[in-house]
Amino acid sequence: MILESNAAIQIQKPIEEVFEGIVNPEKMTKYFISESSGRLESGKEVIWKFPEFEGKFPVKEIKIVNNSSISFVWDPETVVIITLEKLPDDSTIVRVNENGKELNDDNLKWALENSGGWANFLAFMKAYLEYGIQLRKGAFDFMRK
Repeated sequence: MILESNAAIQIQKPIEEVFEGIVNPEKMTKYFISESSGRLESGKEVIWKFPEFEGKFPVKEIKIVNNSSISFVWDPETVVIITLEKLPDDSTIVRVNENGKELNDDNLKWALENSGGWANFLAFMKAYLEYGIQLRKGAFDFMRK
């Protein structure tokens, strides 16, 4: 059995703005990461840093379909696929799927934690893109070692 982590949300912004909010590091550092070595682009590799974790995280095998999907690998066993769907009212549904790990106790814990993590990602992105609010700021300071 392959485990999956899923989350989805509707953002009251046009698909182009939501897409840019995901691929542009200047925007992502306002709600998700603290640093990035560059923009998400097909065939490129970037390095992300998070405010609450030590170390840097390579984001590899990036595949972009403009205003439609973003996929990447940041854990050798998993693929993250973010899909965007434009709605008639010019809002956007964002879906995140991360999958690839075999079922075992450690990986089950991973799937549960990542489902919450992706839900946070989506809520933080919604708050930032719709209202300019940075919900992540200080939210995970208790996790710093």
